Amino acid sequence: MKQKFLTVIQPLYKSRNNNSYDIRIRMRLEGEVDPAVLREAVDLTMGRYPYFCVKLVEDEDGFAFLDNPASVVIGDSSKGIELNSEQSNYHMISFSRYDNWIIIDIFHGLTDGTGAYEVIRTFLYYYCSTRYNVKLSREGIRTLEDDIPMEEWECPVAKMINELPTPTRHEMPAALNIIAAAKLKTEKYSVAYSVVAGESAFMSFCKENAASPATMVSLLSSRAIAKLFPNAKEPIRIVLPVNQRKALHAPLAHQNLVGGAVVEYKEELRKLPLREQIKAYREMVAYQTKEENMLAGVANMAGLTKMILSKTDTAERLKLARSVDNMASHLGTACVSYVGKANFKDAEKYVREFHVWSYNSFPITIEVSAVNGKFYFDIFQKFHGSLFVDAFFKELAKHGLSCELQDEIPREMANIKLPWNE
Repeated sequence: MKQKFLTVIQPLYKSRNNNSYDIRIRMRLEGEVDPAVLREAVDLTMGRYPYFCVKLVEDEDGFAFLDNPASVVIGDSSKGIELNSEQSNYHMISFSRYDNWIIIDIFHGLTDGTGAYEVIRTFLYYYCSTRYNVKLSREGIRTLEDDIPMEEWECPVAKMINELPTPTRHEMPAALNIIAAAKLKTEKYSVAYSVVAGESAFMSFCKENAASPATMVSLLSSRAIAKLFPNAKEPIRIVLPVNQRKALHAPLAHQNLVGGAVVEYKEELRKLPLREQIKAYREMVAYQTKEENMLAGVANMAGLTKMILSKTDTAERLKLARSVDNMASHLGTACVSYVGKANFKDAEKYVREFHVWSYNSFPITIEVSAVNGKFYFDIFQKFHGSLFVDAFFKELAKHGLSCELQDEIPREMANIKLPWNE
């Protein structure tokens, strides 16, 4: 079965060797990983997600996915496996294990955080049931017993392409760039800082201030950056990835369906109390996530994809896609991404740590995860040093939020073997 998605084109052409458009999920589980149980759990899980068991092929007007009956590969190190290569059986997803860690690498053009979380729920159900010899509830988990509805397969963007509004252009000045402002050196390989806080305390703080976790982290980041650069002329702007499924009326879709909202720490906000600042941020997000505005964003992305595909030469497609990515990277000071509370059901209690890493276009990216009573703020940046991390810590402490720096490790991502030579 051939699957063609408009949503795969931009992530593919934006990818570079050693900087691929991936999602990496790192989980530390209770006890050492059992390789035999892991193999069984991966096979059962991928049996439930046939639309992720695919290989990338080039056709007459771009790329498509074809069924891939080969096994999804399980590696045995923290480095992961090169996707879309012989090493991964040409899959765009792989698993790896070492000690009590399990890593899942998946091409971001295949799905997004919402889609990846569904896979993890299924995987943890199968793995934990056998590994810990427990009976777990199936409620809210996709398993092999399900009939897979067509809504999981269909690409809602392609389905609605003729109903989308006319794409519009919004001119936006460049945001404050920490690298330039602090005269830092851009680093090709970044360090991932993992900051951990108690879920109960952080959620109470959010509720007291009528904030969502994403808007709260965005505001605390904005305040930290403003203190580092009080005289900056450029706007402090945070980009928040947002789920387009609701606007597309496609809650079950598996594709990469992420748009973006932006919040600005405007001058008139800076003297207001935190609760009023949060109110302003939430209003900005609420306006941008209205259905008509979300669909306009989908139309813009579809328009860019068509523009890329209109180029017949691969080099021209790469040049255009990467110029779009480069321009977009200047529009945000930082990116704060939060899929939502993980809710991995009964199996969640066996997850000791949980970290999400992703492709980062912006100088700073913060991936926020809420798993098993903890909030994880995985911070990775395009520069060396803890300038921002230290300021973020101070902002959390100022509001009585206890947290710890759990990790400071090189951010390794799986490479994707691209269909062209570079």
